[in-house]
Amino acid sequence: QVQLVESGGGSVQLGGSLTLSCVVSGDTSTNFCLGWFRQAPGKSRETVARFWPLSNTRYYASSVKGRFTVSEDNARNMISLQMNSLKPEDTAMYYCAAVRRDPGALCYTGFTPRYWGQGTQVTVSS
Repeated sequence: QVQLVESGGGSVQLGGSLTLSCVVSGDTSTNFCLGWFRQAPGKSRETVARFWPLSNTRYYASSVKGRFTVSEDNARNMISLQMNSLKPEDTAMYYCAAVRRDPGALCYTGFTPRYWGQGTQVTVSS
């Protein structure tokens, strides 16, 4: 059974940094398209980033490009989201999500997640 577990959320002030982590269990993370998503109260869910851990090509939402960076530790079946220069509008519940990757799939172009983590809250105050 595939499970995703996030950690690393918290409260920071404007301009601060946080790193979120997501551990994949039940299968090897490189078998999946992986992504970070977020949802703020009263707003629809937004894709933050998506990628395949064995590819250097990553998609970032325009709202986070240049401030957020995804990375992977394939030996530990883990992905991370480094968030710098945080703004109040980054406040949201952040989720790690995945779908098993079909051969040749370009994960960064988009995918429909099948597996979701429980979420971790990020709050940025001004």
